[in-house]
Amino acid sequence: MTNYRNSTGMKQSKPETVDLTGYENIEIYGAREHNLKNIDLSIPRNQLVVITGISGSGKSSLAFDTIYAEGQRRYMESFSAYARSFIGDMERPDVDKIEGLSPVISIEQKTISRNPRSTVGTVTEIYDFMRLLYARTGEAFSYLSGKKMTRQSEDQIIEHILQHFKGEKIILLAPVVKGRKGHYRELFQQIIKSGYTKVRVNGEIQDVIPKMQVDRYKTHDIEIVIDRLLVDEKEKFRIGQSVKTSVNQGKGVMMIIDGTGNLHHFSKFLMDPETGLSYTEPAPNMFSFNSPYGACSECNGLGSIEKIDRENIIPDPSLSVSRGGIAPLGPYREIWIFKKIEAILKRYDANLTTPIHKLPEKALDVLLYGDNVPVAVSSVKYPGTEWNTKFEGIISFLEKQKDEGSEKIRDWVGEYTSVKVCPSCNGQRLKKESLHFLIDGKNIAQLAQLDIQALWNWFENLETRLNEKQNRIATEILKEIRKRIRFLMEVGLTYLQLDRPLRTLSGGEAQRIRLATQIGTQLTGVLYILDEPSIGLHQRDNIKLINSLKDLRDIGNSVIVVEHDKEMMLEADHIIDIGPGPGLHGGQIVAQGSPKEFLAYNSLTAAFLNGTQEISIPANRRKASGEKLTLKGANGHNLKNVDIEIPLGLMICVTGVSGSGKSSLIHETLFPILNAHFFRSRKESLPYVSIDGLKNIDKVIEVDQSPIGRTPRSNPATYTGVFTEIRSLYSNLPEAKIRGYKPGRFSFNVKGGRCETCEGAGMKVIEMDFLPDVHVPCETCKGKRYNRETLEVRFKGKSISDVLDMTVEQAVEFFENQPKILRKVEVLNDVGLGYISLGQHATTLSGGEAQRVKLATELSKRDTGKTLYILDEPTTGLHFQDIQHLLEVLNRLVEKGNTVLIIEHNLDIIKSADYIIDLGPEGGAEGGNIVCQGTPEEVARKPESYTGTYLAQELKMQLS
Repeated sequence: MTNYRNSTGMKQSKPETVDLTGYENIEIYGAREHNLKNIDLSIPRNQLVVITGISGSGKSSLAFDTIYAEGQRRYMESFSAYARSFIGDMERPDVDKIEGLSPVISIEQKTISRNPRSTVGTVTEIYDFMRLLYARTGEAFSYLSGKKMTRQSEDQIIEHILQHFKGEKIILLAPVVKGRKGHYRELFQQIIKSGYTKVRVNGEIQDVIPKMQVDRYKTHDIEIVIDRLLVDEKEKFRIGQSVKTSVNQGKGVMMIIDGTGNLHHFSKFLMDPETGLSYTEPAPNMFSFNSPYGACSECNGLGSIEKIDRENIIPDPSLSVSRGGIAPLGPYREIWIFKKIEAILKRYDANLTTPIHKLPEKALDVLLYGDNVPVAVSSVKYPGTEWNTKFEGIISFLEKQKDEGSEKIRDWVGEYTSVKVCPSCNGQRLKKESLHFLIDGKNIAQLAQLDIQALWNWFENLETRLNEKQNRIATEILKEIRKRIRFLMEVGLTYLQLDRPLRTLSGGEAQRIRLATQIGTQLTGVLYILDEPSIGLHQRDNIKLINSLKDLRDIGNSVIVVEHDKEMMLEADHIIDIGPGPGLHGGQIVAQGSPKEFLAYNSLTAAFLNGTQEISIPANRRKASGEKLTLKGANGHNLKNVDIEIPLGLMICVTGVSGSGKSSLIHETLFPILNAHFFRSRKESLPYVSIDGLKNIDKVIEVDQSPIGRTPRSNPATYTGVFTEIRSLYSNLPEAKIRGYKPGRFSFNVKGGRCETCEGAGMKVIEMDFLPDVHVPCETCKGKRYNRETLEVRFKGKSISDVLDMTVEQAVEFFENQPKILRKVEVLNDVGLGYISLGQHATTLSGGEAQRVKLATELSKRDTGKTLYILDEPTTGLHFQDIQHLLEVLNRLVEKGNTVLIIEHNLDIIKSADYIIDLGPEGGAEGGNIVCQGTPEEVARKPESYTGTYLAQELKMQLS
């Protein structure tokens, strides 16, 4: 037995794991995938192994495209020949042999669901167990009276009658119609045939007569009078029979009118004794927002609705209709709709030049929502003729197009649409009945809104707040819920809420959720491959993640992590460094061994780890120009009335532990305010009081990690705009001019020059039904995207397809005499993307790579020197050396007078900043405050700041 520390930091004896494969190492021979240079490699099994190296050196090619791809292929081969006939054969990775491979599970950054129905709660299964808990132990309350719902057996109803109505003359009723329209002639005939003589219709007792009916267009309540009797112990048998009959006729529900005329409700199901409101028996799907039995009917369980707002249609009421006051119509033109509007306005003594704010409210309602009064418009084609048609209204027309129009039309309508919290469920996604089942005073949606730490606190001693019956039912369910919450806490996700949509998470957060789920499965003998799980994690929480990975290893698994984090490398059992350079200059093993052995190597990564090379601290911090941007009273999400001053003309880092409110403050408050001011964006910001200093900047640019495109048609060349210049160059070549080719001929998105088999995609999608879709190269163009004639036009011996296959580094050399093209590809090279190809599919780019493509696109534009750039963790996926290059690019921007605002955890960036704003002190509800702000040296002297503590170590300072 050997000792190790578990995820709580306590020492435990580590059980010796038995490797059933018989191999001590994973042996790889002749790996040549992508840029790998025929490498042979031995990776120790049942250890935590970090694969590192400069960006583009071949880390992912080894970990995912070789090891994982081979593991997946072997898994597919285990299927029967019949099943494989539906799937097709998976292509074998370019490797001679791999031995000692276990079943492989990959946890990547790019596997984030875009479905708004996927939440943290659903993907971790915590919400599923909570649904079961509420269905079995929740207490129902009436949404009308607020009183606890009751369900009673027939015996309980009889006892209640004998106790509470003793000596009273009562009437027993069986409800058969509740709040419905109809004449009910057949129902009354059936009642007569059953032997009953009286009914209660809309509160009035009547004799049932032949051919009896009620008004079919009015809403009715109808009950059968089952019995009328004096309550006495001697009549117990008769009362019992009447109650049984009432409950049967009323399908589980009955009513009693007492001696004073008051009405009492009874039910075998859940019912409000005061109002008669009844609920169906609770089941787990009643608490699911993805089921029609539980979802709010107005928003279908999304918690929000898309609404076409009057403010979006009329952004400036001081304008008239003729001057473009109605945004979707624009300024006046000689078209039919303006003639209709003119005719409508005449009714209200107004015209097209009347400012909209001076129009009567009734006229505005007709313009926006229409009416049934025909509008007469003179015909141009037939003078003297008038066409009389109804006007459906601008908003009504847009609503119709939103549902029925083409994709282009729907995008256009989207410009006038705002996302609002659903007014029916207030964003809680469930119907009213589901929200009125409570445990310890909370409904399931309220629990889903708590952060993980608060949720753990609520569940911790829940048994003491439950009754004996609830405890008997809940014991096993609570055990499963707590286990899953604990795993989320161990990977540093205490600040997330269960109702947080998965698509709003960063790549690192989504990966750590999947990691927590995998830890929960307690599988052994598995090879896990992770792709930079430390993304978005503060140094304080990093040790939790490392311990979680060690826990996976200690139960008998092999863990391979592609990572750049210094702490992760030093805590690993084995490090593999791939390099020496990116792209074609990489693909070799330059160093490997235990952390102690690795530090003695002469590789670039080892040099940064052992301190012989480092990102130097700036000799002088830039001084602010005196101009500033001031935001006051930001209080969205967990922000606590935050006031910040952003000094302009500096590189500023916004720091803080995960979940402290950085994104809420910058991405969801500051950026939407600036975007609305400069570009009239309609995205609403989180609540704030005021903002000053907008005159000191002239535009804002946000560079985030969202994909540059969701299809293989998007690539760095099209996104940056350099492909337009390249197509223009090819269309001006002599061969192209002879053939009459225009730039469109060299586009793979339009007919003419593209391969029509794959429609220019270069690959075909094979739908796999129960597995992810597989992309295979097109059999006609072999992945080149274009037809033969287009490929015959060459520049320096290269076709347009060859150019798309070039790396950025090769393109810089190839287009050295084409200034328009060179300027754009040089910037891509400067931000550390020299290894990606110009035509690389957007779907294969990591979040960090996509962000740097966007950054390069913005850098290639001419700036004004008064721009505010907002970046979200630009160091994602970057090696120490790449961070140095990135800092050079960012400093260049600041030197020109721009302001660069970076949300970042990386200490190399933080220590190089001019100014730091640190949020916290904790994540979730305990965060949302400014802990400190100032230069890195000033922040490092603040013992209350977690960032400051780690920054002091980096700056080699002693805290005062």
